[in-house]
Amino acid sequence: MKTTRSGVSEKANACESRRYAVAKSHRERVGLVLVAVALMAFVLASAGTAWVRITNFAVLFVLLSLGLNIVVGFAGLLDLGYIAFYAVGAYVYALLASPHFGLHLPFWIILPIGAAVACLAGIVLGAPTLRLRGDYLAIVTLGFGEIVRIFMNNLSSPVNLTNGPKGINRIDPFQIGPLKFSASDTFGSLIFSGPIKYYYFLLLVLLAVIVINRRLQDSRIGRAWVAIREDEIAAKAGGINTRNIKLLAFAMGASFGGIAGGMFAAIQGFVSPESFILNESIMVLAMVVLGGMGNIWGVIAGAALLSFVPELLRYTVEPAQRALFGKLLVDPEVLRMLVFGLALVLTMRFRPAGLWPETRHRRELNEGRV
Repeated sequence: MKTTRSGVSEKANACESRRYAVAKSHRERVGLVLVAVALMAFVLASAGTAWVRITNFAVLFVLLSLGLNIVVGFAGLLDLGYIAFYAVGAYVYALLASPHFGLHLPFWIILPIGAAVACLAGIVLGAPTLRLRGDYLAIVTLGFGEIVRIFMNNLSSPVNLTNGPKGINRIDPFQIGPLKFSASDTFGSLIFSGPIKYYYFLLLVLLAVIVINRRLQDSRIGRAWVAIREDEIAAKAGGINTRNIKLLAFAMGASFGGIAGGMFAAIQGFVSPESFILNESIMVLAMVVLGGMGNIWGVIAGAALLSFVPELLRYTVEPAQRALFGKLLVDPEVLRMLVFGLALVLTMRFRPAGLWPETRHRRELNEGRV
């Protein structure tokens, strides 16, 4: 008996040591990634401020993709009008922090207001569509996104709320006390330009959104979303209030879109209805599908790829043509989109579950092939 107990104790200690080693290695990798991401702004700035701005917009698309992933990836509700919540958040910030109405509220007050208004818009969209699924839900959400854009385009008379197609300009940048995000500051030997300040602020917001997504995914609500995605009738039979849970998915996803929209308005300094067209919704959905629906890290990877690859092609297509042929044969924008579209088609052909799919989804696809 003593020998048996000793053997069990040794195995337990060995398992505990392995778990500790794995956890330590994971913490070290996370630390290295965080350090690399923190230093990336200055590396990009050495290549030009434009790349820092591109990275900032990439982070905004990551935030949008994480919000849409709650609706599409977790709950299985196809939403083609998600960009409408982005527009709502942007216009809320623009109206409350610009000379348009003479209001100049601080951003830490406006961003929660924008999230709340977008959340309410998500409930307004979700309530009448509770019985719709699949293609029908996609059509309704697409219509909702277009309705919001058309409203923004026409609410300039008789009361000028949105300034119509002209948009709203001179939007206030972020400011924390004397620190203005629109100006450059020097700390020691480091120069923090406006885009670099926004970069670090966006990273903090992104980390918070990732933590919230992780907690939601592992919570009872997250499991209820997965149950609805897999079989809504079975979920309802199991005692899940599918109505409230689906509304919560729309509301949570919309609130992330509203926050991203507010930050977009502050960074850009200008908003107009043309920034929130259907193509933007399709792009965000493509990011979620390409990365892997339901997998937070896959969605982040998909959003980063679809944000950076087109810009890399923009800067390389024209020089490559001139180096190979001595002249410009095909317009860079056309060729860029052709290469981009071909890459998406090939990815969906050979990786239908996405580049980094959720374990459950990957297992289902493998079982289907067998």
